[in-house]
Amino acid sequence: MFARALAVLFPFACASAQGPDWLVDAGSYRARIDVAADGSAVTLTNGLIARRIRLQPGAATVAFDDLMSGRALLRAVEPEATVTIDGREFAIGGLIGQRVRNFLGVEAEAELQRDPQAFVCTGHRQQPIEAPMAWSPRRAWMSRAAAWPPAGVALALDFEAPAGGPAIVATIVYELYDGLPLLSKRLELRNTGERPLQLDAFAAERLALTETGSTVGGDPDVGHRDLRALHVETDYAFGGAMEATADNPSVHFEIDPQYPTQVHYERRTPCLLRCAPRLGPGVTLAPGAGWQSFRVHELVFDGTDRERRGMARRRMYRTLAPWVHENPLIFHVRQADDVSVRAAIDQAAAVGFELVLMTFGSGFDAEDDSDANLERLKKLVDHAHEKGVALGGYSLLASRSIDAKNDVVNPQTGAPGGFATFGNSPCLCSAWGQRYFAKLRRLYEFTGLDALEHDGSYPGDVCASTAHPGHRGLADSQWAQWTTIRDFYRWARGRGIYLNVPDWYFLSGANKTGMGYRETNWSLPREDQLLIERQNVFDGTWNKTPTMGWMFVPLSEYHGGGPAATIEPLDAHRDHYAARFANLLGAGVQACWRGPRLYDTDATRALVQHWVGWFKARRGILEADVVHGRRACGRDLDWLLHVDPRGPIPALLVAWNPLGEPVQRGLDLDLALTGLVGQATVTGPDAKAVVVPLDGRQRARVPVVVPARGFTWLEFR
Repeated sequence: MFARALAVLFPFACASAQGPDWLVDAGSYRARIDVAADGSAVTLTNGLIARRIRLQPGAATVAFDDLMSGRALLRAVEPEATVTIDGREFAIGGLIGQRVRNFLGVEAEAELQRDPQAFVCTGHRQQPIEAPMAWSPRRAWMSRAAAWPPAGVALALDFEAPAGGPAIVATIVYELYDGLPLLSKRLELRNTGERPLQLDAFAAERLALTETGSTVGGDPDVGHRDLRALHVETDYAFGGAMEATADNPSVHFEIDPQYPTQVHYERRTPCLLRCAPRLGPGVTLAPGAGWQSFRVHELVFDGTDRERRGMARRRMYRTLAPWVHENPLIFHVRQADDVSVRAAIDQAAAVGFELVLMTFGSGFDAEDDSDANLERLKKLVDHAHEKGVALGGYSLLASRSIDAKNDVVNPQTGAPGGFATFGNSPCLCSAWGQRYFAKLRRLYEFTGLDALEHDGSYPGDVCASTAHPGHRGLADSQWAQWTTIRDFYRWARGRGIYLNVPDWYFLSGANKTGMGYRETNWSLPREDQLLIERQNVFDGTWNKTPTMGWMFVPLSEYHGGGPAATIEPLDAHRDHYAARFANLLGAGVQACWRGPRLYDTDATRALVQHWVGWFKARRGILEADVVHGRRACGRDLDWLLHVDPRGPIPALLVAWNPLGEPVQRGLDLDLALTGLVGQATVTGPDAKAVVVPLDGRQRARVPVVVPARGFTWLEFR
């Protein structure tokens, strides 16, 4: 009886409600497009979520459902998008006439009418999912294959302008992916007229979402914002927070001015999602020209559990940006002269490191495009490739000043300075900016360099200059600069150039950003760095995969701290050197190992070879997902559990002991996300196998022994 009632209430829900946990086995959740028999509606569903779009009397999303828990995410109807052309705003699709905006029931849906002032839908079609960029994978740095573009289905809705509107044809493309509750959306425009049109503004998505909580007074979002059913992210992302929720200036949860019947007394509940740039784009569409918005990605959470929400986000990044699987061992060589770089390459090859990067302050100059420099670098690249090692370099972009002619211009003063994210910054669309990107392209094309660490990448600064060749003025300055950096990163992704970028550019092609970043912490005494490092990794992997974030190891002095802060001479600090490998490789996280060398004696060479070999033998599980155990505090064991229900090793526990004496105890582990059922065979460093039973909720008590100030690991099969 319950299953029949559920089928009536949520017609797409039954398979997922009774099916496997999608985080463990997603194989049965295939995306599809269902068209109503009478042609009045179309639904995208994969058994985890469903988005239903009415086609008659006008096109509008009338239901967006979480099929995993049976929740309706939508309470009211909105336009599918909006555009402002030559100063006039138009809705694209949408229906009007909803009486109350607390809920959208079946009867209320039947009363909705077409908006005569809106763009009208002229047809729909299914089409293949389109990759936003080419990708040349570095398979040697990946522990698992990844599909590109992602598997799923795409639906395109075409719209034409209302009578008296601009000569614009609009298309909205929705993509729904296999195996996870994720839908993406973008807006495309084409000028079909005979004169240029100005696109002043747009919103690629508008959703009237159900409230997360009920607050009558005060801030209606306090205590509720972290419980939203949706994580929304676009590729229009910039800033220095190294976290998507802080670096997404196009995602706005706003007050709904048409919602007078909400609970909050001042009607300030932020329950209207609008995805739009804060400024512009301010672009001109020439006759016959097309244009495409950023991509909006909507991930539906299946509950409020922090681990599951984090895993869902991590699965999203692996799907939309599968290059995050690339995770090379990187040696940051401190000097970029030929002798130092060749020695670094030879050492890296000897111990199994995979990428040598000529680091900041090394003397590597990406802007030196002289023939002599390019020829010199090409010879170094050739030497690296002969040794089976990749070679890359560092370049600083935005956090500096060029000159008054090329820096971003303050709209308040008409001059550079005093407002940019880093105080001053070059405009990417200035003459200098255009030369800069041309130099980088030539450098990488000619030399075959494999990696770029791009520091201070575009942080979102606007520019009021009217003299820069790449933009016309303030209105288009942000869009034009973002397009410049996005297109460069997409170009690099297509060439297989590894991108270390300390900003959130994953959806534009970047491979890695900071995992936890406080530069002065690497000037602390070595022992302090050890524990803070584990805290940073624990905190950083809630929303990043282990492969998405880098850490830092000062083999030689970095900002300060003297000998107490560094590992050189390496042989004198072998125990600490080993502990750093245990910290980082044990978590599946790579670091910037920065210094003049990776080993200074046969003993340190053997130490590095041991840890690299240990990591590569378990790379698949170490680079898989993590369940967070206990955060490091210096008072007891801290640990992480790597999980991969589809791999040959379903789980691997890593545990660290900060105490001065060994610790032996049983750890209570939740193995539900490992796929293990009934019992598990556990093997540790001593190779002795122990069988532990799992209870009905897939939990087990597992004995561990961790040496004083040491590390251990256990494999589960």
